[in-house]
Amino acid sequence: MSESFAELFEESLKENNLKPGAVVTGVVESIDDEWITVNAGLKSFGVIPRKEFVDDGADLGLEVGDSVDVAVVSLEDGQGNTLLSRFKARQMEAWTALERAFEAGEVVKGVITGQVRGGLTVELGSVRAFLPGSLVDMRPLRDTSHLEGQEFEFKLIKLDAKRNNVVVSRRAVLEQAYSADREKLLAQLAEGAVLDGVVKNITDYGAFIDLGGIDGLLHITDIAWRRVKHPSDVLSVGEDLKVKVLKYDAESKRVSLGLKQLGEDPWASISERYPANTKLTAKVTNITDYGCFAQLEQGIEGLVHVSEMDWTNKNVHPSRVVALGDEIDVMVLDVDVERRRISLGMKQCIANPWEAYAAEHNKGDRVTGTIKSITDFGLFIGLDGGIDGLVHVSDLSWDMSTEEAAKQFSKGQEVEALILSIDTERERISLGIKQLDGDPFMGFVSEHPKSTVVDGQVVEVDNRVAIVELAEGVTAVLKASEFSQDRTDKLQDQLKPGDPVNAAILSVDKQKRQIFLSVNAKVESDNRAAMKAMKDQQSALSGPTTIGELIKQKMEKDD
Repeated sequence: MSESFAELFEESLKENNLKPGAVVTGVVESIDDEWITVNAGLKSFGVIPRKEFVDDGADLGLEVGDSVDVAVVSLEDGQGNTLLSRFKARQMEAWTALERAFEAGEVVKGVITGQVRGGLTVELGSVRAFLPGSLVDMRPLRDTSHLEGQEFEFKLIKLDAKRNNVVVSRRAVLEQAYSADREKLLAQLAEGAVLDGVVKNITDYGAFIDLGGIDGLLHITDIAWRRVKHPSDVLSVGEDLKVKVLKYDAESKRVSLGLKQLGEDPWASISERYPANTKLTAKVTNITDYGCFAQLEQGIEGLVHVSEMDWTNKNVHPSRVVALGDEIDVMVLDVDVERRRISLGMKQCIANPWEAYAAEHNKGDRVTGTIKSITDFGLFIGLDGGIDGLVHVSDLSWDMSTEEAAKQFSKGQEVEALILSIDTERERISLGIKQLDGDPFMGFVSEHPKSTVVDGQVVEVDNRVAIVELAEGVTAVLKASEFSQDRTDKLQDQLKPGDPVNAAILSVDKQKRQIFLSVNAKVESDNRAAMKAMKDQQSALSGPTTIGELIKQKMEKDD
């Protein structure tokens, strides 16, 4: 023979189509503490670590001469050795079994080993699979730790050997297992039916009830007629109870259940039992940022909004007014049967301080109070009865700017003010400080109408305008064009602060509280008066020039 044994052996391998990854059957040649030698009919015996023949910590119990399937890792490692693997063979066997189950739509068994992002890991023999969180159970589970280490049946929904990607579903198996009982139950389901169930899971928004093959949702609002903080306050997992079917969607197979509907609705005659303006005693059951809930009877609660707790302290937190368990006096303000809401009030059970104040005070009264706060728009003054009045910044001073006037006051200062208006409905009292004194501007204008000649003193001047003080708290404007009949470009060259000014009132703007002066108008007035006086004098010197004037003069003498 011209071919060597090695060539013949290589040729035989080609005929058998052996290559790395192929699974062959070998015979155990020897066993020691660390290695198992296997004769797979290749170039040389393969040596495989003993740990690859161990399953779940237990020895597989192999003996010399036993047949075992192994995977070819390498036909030649460069040193004449053949590398075999029992682990890879078992893995390939597992993949083959999974592929058959996947094609046939069969279920497989596996053990849930731990949690990963988005779901759980499952060991399917020597293959690791992923179980998405949404496919763990027929209902959402917040805690899955009790499932770890347990063996379950799973449905293969995705299998990709190249990417070593396996996705399984436990939910599909559960749905299939319950399908028979579920179909039987669904045939009996109807709105209004009363069924026995077991509390299966409790969430923040309700509880899932196992009806036997299908779960129904008992929403938190349908547990009891009274307000329930959390379903766990009323129900517990494993509890048996009767429930009423409120709604059944045949297409989505969703069932809405009710527990409170098995009892009488306490809202049925609520309007007759609690008409508006009824005063009664209630028990505080819950406190929120916007008010408190008070129980009128079992299953009936009303809301006392924070704005209805006190006439004056409207920004205080409800917890500073009431405490859980307090017995409080309330008045029924409104009953909304459709929305199942009752509005209650606490302050309505005591006298309204605004009405009491209005009964004892009138517009124009002088009052004294302490400044409680200063804001951009005015001062809040504390008045009798624990109420506040507002002095708007525009009512602080007749002549100062609002900012300058506000600086004259400080928190805690006692001030006197005049009542401008009382609005009990809007709970507002308007006060004024400047009104305590007469308006100097209007008083001056009433005594000095247009064209009146007045005297003043310059307090400010620039090139175009001079501000002239006419009286205490009263100023006027003198423009350069009204200072002289001659053109004046720089009024500062003609006037300075402290100079006296004698001018006529040109115009008055009462809305803007401005008086405009004119020296020119005063000069023209003086000229007209001088001309008139001169004419009168000339007439007296020349005597009467007509018969009528002579007769008039004779009559005046006779008189």
